[in-house]
Amino acid sequence: MFENYSDSQVYLAIVLAPLIGSILAGVFNAYISRAAAHTVTIAGVGISFILALFVFKYHAFDGAQIYNETVYTWLVSDGIRFEVGFLVDNLTSMMLVVVSFVSLMVHLYTIGYMQDDPGYKRFFSYISLFTFSMYMLVMSNNFLQLFFGWEAVGLVSYLLIGFYYKKESAIFANMKAFLVNRVGDFGFILGIAGVLMVFNTLDYADVFAAAASHADQTIELIPGEQWSMMTVICILLFIGAMGKSAQVPLHVWLPDSMEGPTPISALIHAATMVTAGIFMVTRMSPLFELSETALSFILVIGAITALFMGFLGIIQNDIKRVVAYSTLSQLGYMTVALGASAYSAAVFHLMTHAFFKALLFLAAGSVIIGMHHVQDIRKMGGLKKYMPITYWTSLLGTLALIGFPGFSGFYSKDSIIEAVHASSIAGSDFAYYSVLIGVFITALYSLRLFFLVFHGEERMDHHTKEHLKESPWVVTVPLVLLAIPSVIIGGLTITSVLYGDYFNNVVFVQQAHDVLGHLKQDYHGPFSMILHGITSAPFLLMAAGIGLAWFLYMKKPELPAKIKTIFSPVYYVLDSKYGFDAFNEKVIAAGTRGIGHLLSKFGDMLIIDGIIVNGSAKSVAWFAGVIRQIQTGYLYHYAFAMILGLIGLLYITVY
Repeated sequence: MFENYSDSQVYLAIVLAPLIGSILAGVFNAYISRAAAHTVTIAGVGISFILALFVFKYHAFDGAQIYNETVYTWLVSDGIRFEVGFLVDNLTSMMLVVVSFVSLMVHLYTIGYMQDDPGYKRFFSYISLFTFSMYMLVMSNNFLQLFFGWEAVGLVSYLLIGFYYKKESAIFANMKAFLVNRVGDFGFILGIAGVLMVFNTLDYADVFAAAASHADQTIELIPGEQWSMMTVICILLFIGAMGKSAQVPLHVWLPDSMEGPTPISALIHAATMVTAGIFMVTRMSPLFELSETALSFILVIGAITALFMGFLGIIQNDIKRVVAYSTLSQLGYMTVALGASAYSAAVFHLMTHAFFKALLFLAAGSVIIGMHHVQDIRKMGGLKKYMPITYWTSLLGTLALIGFPGFSGFYSKDSIIEAVHASSIAGSDFAYYSVLIGVFITALYSLRLFFLVFHGEERMDHHTKEHLKESPWVVTVPLVLLAIPSVIIGGLTITSVLYGDYFNNVVFVQQAHDVLGHLKQDYHGPFSMILHGITSAPFLLMAAGIGLAWFLYMKKPELPAKIKTIFSPVYYVLDSKYGFDAFNEKVIAAGTRGIGHLLSKFGDMLIIDGIIVNGSAKSVAWFAGVIRQIQTGYLYHYAFAMILGLIGLLYITVY
C-alpha cells in the first residue's frame, strides 16, 4: 500500500502513539494506577514528539520530497474515493513539532496541576486523545479526514471544557462551545460539499491541480443572481474556521472555555483547536487565492476580532480570561495575515504564539496553584518574591506576546502588520489600523495583568500568604522549556519561513497578492529588523501601552476606578462583551426555544397528536361504531343483505 514502507511507519506511529496512550488510560481507567495513566500517555506523546523532530529534519533540512499517500480506502461510491491518507510537507512537519511539543509540556505540567483531582486518569486520556485528533487534522491529505480531525478536536474539547461535569457553569460552557462550533461546522461541511460538487473528488492534490480551471464557475444561489462558485466555497470553508478559530461573531465560546482545567486551556488556546482554522485556510491557499472577495471578508473579520477582543482583555479580572481574550486578539492577527495573502506570516505567528501563549496559560496555572485556586487578579500582588521561576518565565512570555524587539512575537507580529500595510485587498486599510492600535491594547492589558499579579501591594488573605510558594518542578520545568522558544524561535526561523523557500510548493500566492515578496526586498536579517523595529510605529505604541499600564496600576492605582466611573457607558459596553452573549441568549436561544415550543404546541400536539394519532384512532372508532349498527344478529337482516349483494353482482354482470 505504501511506496516507502519506513516513512509510512513513522507517520502512523506519530498518529497512533497518543491514541494508544489515550485508550490505555481511558478504557483501563479502573485497572491502572495514576502513575501508569500519566506514564503511558506521556510516553505516547513523547514518542510522537521525537518522531516529529525526525520528520521536521527530514523535510526541512534534508530536502525530502512531499509525502502524499493513502493509508486506507474507507469507501468508493460512484467513482468518488473516501480515504484516510497522509500529506507530509514543510507545513505539516512544522505543525507536528509545535503540536507535539506543546502537548508534551502540557502532559508533564498536568502531573503537578491535577495531582489531587479525582478525574486525574480521565483527564490524561482526554488530552492524549485531543493530541491524536489534531495530528489527524494536520496530516490529512483529503477533505474527509480533515473533517474527521476537525470534528474530533471539537468533540474532545467538549469533554474537556465540561471536565467538571457536576459544575453547572462548566456544563453551560461546554454546551456553548459545542453549539457555536456546530454553526461554523455547518458552513464548513457545506463548503466541503461544494468542493465535491465542483471537483468530484475530496483529494487535496486533485482539487488544487484543477482549481484554476474552475475559477470562473458560477452558481445561482438566488434566482437571477450569479455567484462565483470559488467565493462561495471559500467563504463557507472560512465560516468553519470562524467557529474553530473563534472569529467574530463565533468567538463567544472561547472565553467560557476557561471553565476547563488550566492545562486544557493551554492546549486548546496554544497549538490545537483554535489554530485549526488558520492551518486549514493556509492549506487551502490555492482555492482562497482565486477569490479576492473571500480574502477581503477574511481580512475584515480578522481585523474586527484583533482589535475589539483586545479591548475586552483590559477589563477582565480573572487571570485566565485575560489570557483568553489575548488569544482571541492574536487569532485575529493570524486571520488578518490570511486575508492579506500572507499565509506564511499567519503560520509563523501561529508557531511563535503557540509557545508563548502556552507559557502564559501554564504560568497562570502556576499562580492559581500558589494562590490555592484563587483566579481574581485583584486578590493577588507582589508574587515575584514568592514565585521567582513563575515570575521570570511570565515576564518572558509577556514580552513575547506584546512583540518586544528580539522576542519571537516581535518577528511574527510586526511581519503581519507590515504585510497588511503592503496589501491592496479591499479592507486592508481598516485592517492595518486595527492591528496597529491592537499593539497598544495588547501591551496595556498584558502589563496590567503582569503588574497586578507580580508587583505592587500584596492583596491576598493572610492564610494564602502564609502558604505561598513556588510550584513543584513538574510545573516549573515546562515553563522554562516553553520560555526558551518564546524568546529565540522567531529570530532563528524568520529568514527561512517568511523570506526563504520553506513554504515553496506548499503555499500558493498569486503575484498580485504577494505582499511578503514585496517586504523581502527590504529585509536584511533578524538583527536589522530589530534596529528598524525600535523606530517603528508598533514599537512606540507598545512602549506607550507599557507606560500607561505602569502609570495606572503601579504609580496611580486609584486612577482605574475613577476612569471606570467617568466612562461608565464604555465600561458597560465592554463588560457586556458588546452584547453578543445577551443577543445569543435572548434572541437566538430564546427564539429557537420559542419556535420549538410553537412547533411542539401546534405541530406535535395539534397535528401529530390531535389529527394523525388521536384523530385516526377516533376515526376508526367512529367507523367501527357505524359498522357495529349493521351487525344486528338477526338472520333475516343478513339474508336481506345477501339478496341485495346478489342483485348488485347480477347488475354489474349484465350491464
